[in-house]
Amino acid sequence: MQLPLNALRAFEAAARHLSFTKAALELRVTQNAVAAQVKKLEQRVGVPLFRRLPRGLALTDEGHALLPMLSETFERLGAVLGQLREGRPREVLTVAAVGTYAVGWLLPRLPAFERAHPFIDLRLLTHNNRVDLSGEGLHYAIRFGDGRWHGTEADALMDTPLSPVCSPAIAGRLQAPADLAREPLLRSYRPDEWPRWFEAAQLPPPRLRGPVFDSSVTMAAAAEQGAGVALLPPAMFAEALRDERLVQPFALHITLGGYWLTRLRSRPPTPAMTSFRHWLLAEHGADATPGAERRRAPTAQEAGAP
Repeated sequence: MQLPLNALRAFEAAARHLSFTKAALELRVTQNAVAAQVKKLEQRVGVPLFRRLPRGLALTDEGHALLPMLSETFERLGAVLGQLREGRPREVLTVAAVGTYAVGWLLPRLPAFERAHPFIDLRLLTHNNRVDLSGEGLHYAIRFGDGRWHGTEADALMDTPLSPVCSPAIAGRLQAPADLAREPLLRSYRPDEWPRWFEAAQLPPPRLRGPVFDSSVTMAAAAEQGAGVALLPPAMFAEALRDERLVQPFALHITLGGYWLTRLRSRPPTPAMTSFRHWLLAEHGADATPGAERRRAPTAQEAGAP
């Protein structure tokens, strides 16, 4: 089917501006030309796309349905044409990262990645460790755990020991780990973290009475504002600790998992995926303790699964 591109372009511009006059200025044609193209499109689809008002335009339900699809299509087409002018098409790479890792480790290093890979158009999303690689159309997801997610291939990035952190005011009241029982203990949705830390401290866990957070970044902000003591990976909040907005009152830590780069096994790696994986593993290799071995999550067969 031959698409009426001029009419579609005229409608998209008029719908964004809700004005034939402003659309005409953008497209560098006359107002009558825009109105004629829109009328041509309405006749073709058989429904009105605008309601003509005494002062301007309003979209009909059909116009509302058509506009976002058209705007996205023209935007993507413009991006592709721009890439072709550059001599090499850019490849989109969509990565979702747990917020703590994104803020505490990845964001400061992204400019270096972009300089090294100018033809990768990275789309970075954040999540709270609940992610659907297939349903969200992700190339990669960086998440916290043990590396065993069904149907995925996972590369270990870094372990993340957890230790209490709090505001300087609260830290001043903490002389020994047992003193934590008198403070609100901020919690994540993983209920075993504080009990495991108190077990490592050889103390009975107190009754947990602090609020529950689905984001470590939000929990750190609450701790910084004096809402209580949070159990967090200090390595991800190095700047706040360095600036003494947060304090780590005790050196004792526990390790319940780490950050992993994951992808669906059923999705063949693209060149952009391969470049990102190699860069990320190399960056973490540079950060790793000398002699540390890069880990990969076992496959189902290696783990002995049926």
